[in-house]
Amino acid sequence: MTTQHPPSRAEPVQSPWLLILGLIIAMTAWRFGAAALLPVTQDEAYYFDWARTLSWGYFDHPPGVALLGIGTWFVPGSALAARLGGLAAGTLSLIVLARLYANSGLLRRDDLTLALALLFASLPALAGGILTTPDAALMLAWALALHEAERALAGDRRRWLTVGIAVGLGLLGKYTMMLIGPILLWAILRTDPRALRTPWPYLGALLAVLVFSPNLWWNAGHDWLALRFQFGHGFALDAGALTPANGAAAKAITHSGPVTLAERAANLGAFVAGQLALWGLIALPLLAAIPRFFRRSATADPGPVPATHARPLLQTAAWFPLGFFALVSLGSEVEANWPAMYLLAAPALLARPLRGLRRWVLGAAAANLLLVTLYVYHAATAALPLPDSQNRILRETHGFAALAAVAAGLPGPVYADRYQLTAMLRFYQPELAAGQWPGLTRPSEYLVGQIAPRVEPNAQREAFWIITQHPQPPAVGNFTSDTMRTFFDCADQGLVETAAPPCARPLHTWFLHHYRPDRPDRPDGSAPPPTEQLSNFFQH
Repeated sequence: MTTQHPPSRAEPVQSPWLLILGLIIAMTAWRFGAAALLPVTQDEAYYFDWARTLSWGYFDHPPGVALLGIGTWFVPGSALAARLGGLAAGTLSLIVLARLYANSGLLRRDDLTLALALLFASLPALAGGILTTPDAALMLAWALALHEAERALAGDRRRWLTVGIAVGLGLLGKYTMMLIGPILLWAILRTDPRALRTPWPYLGALLAVLVFSPNLWWNAGHDWLALRFQFGHGFALDAGALTPANGAAAKAITHSGPVTLAERAANLGAFVAGQLALWGLIALPLLAAIPRFFRRSATADPGPVPATHARPLLQTAAWFPLGFFALVSLGSEVEANWPAMYLLAAPALLARPLRGLRRWVLGAAAANLLLVTLYVYHAATAALPLPDSQNRILRETHGFAALAAVAAGLPGPVYADRYQLTAMLRFYQPELAAGQWPGLTRPSEYLVGQIAPRVEPNAQREAFWIITQHPQPPAVGNFTSDTMRTFFDCADQGLVETAAPPCARPLHTWFLHHYRPDRPDRPDGSAPPPTEQLSNFFQH
């Protein structure tokens, strides 16, 4: 017989759902407007290129993000169309999390709206709600897994089956979904340990493996390519890039993280500062509310928030990703977004301590929204007088459409040295058979040969172009660079071909190097084939 754990909740004064629905619609409308205005970013273009050739795995990630990008099938070159899958995932996440918060005890309208404001207005949520990245698939699956786990802990143990399906889907989105395993186990042990005497949690785990198994099969057939790359990336086992000087072999994978105690402490401090920065201006009321977290009762309302059955689940879901990556930061560099899954559970825990600071929280959330809106507008228009150090968004998005148009008009094949530039050329000119020339920078999906024809340097016989940001032409065996064209991309003038910079601080300087073949019988000096370079990249 299934044990019931009815949550203890404060009696709602009025139904919150009309207001919540309005908030979700408003949030989604803002995301659609921003997604239509913001030009495509370089990593997005890379993922959208995957969507043109769907597979169970890719060099960098599992296939979830490619599936979200299938909108690019219908309107090639449109950032909004390509982002539709990610926007849909973001809206579903909001709906699922609103239900999770309510089921966990946030039935007061003010509490639920405050939690949604915290959820929506952190900087990862604002940016992630627009951009299509592997995190979009991860966050939806993480939200679904938490929602179904809460229902299972509330008494419906069969919901561990849907938890397993959500976990499997999350693993198809991003491998960090595996961190939810210890969270779910701890929640069962604390809330419903008798569930471990039933088949449901184990069947759920089996379903997770079955759903994830196509990507495991793909990895097994590709020398565990994606798993090895992500493991090395996450634990600072970074391979050196192939240099234009040798163009032949990758440096061995070595540990590149901190070594001394001071370096580890600095890394940990940077990690903590990065997590505070993710909240933007909301960090100010959060810091002001710290004393409230140590009081037994923050208000006169006696109702526990979250409910007893959901508390271990939400607390662990908030703290475990932070603790795990804090430990990782002691040995390697950690990107600020890696533990961002905690931001899905944290609002349910923060709503009660922040009740007395509600106006400050909502004001900070509105300020975050305004700042990100202005930043998106700047990315589309270059209208704001920002210093060069704050113009990363322009360097991510500006000038690539014009460069792709130039590349489409070049005689002969066109290649780029970096995968990001290759992706941007292919996004804006889908008919352009551009590729990444192997051996110049770190390998990517382009060298696997799934999404674009694989470059075979030894088989190349005709003249071609390589686009790079380096004036020195890369050394390419059997070929000599005989022409260089220089293009400057300025925020106020666009792309200009000239010998000298037409503005004080160009956003980009691109060099188009033309190569002609040397003697066809030259016996050596050629770059190794891409398969050998991928092997070298992972060789210890």
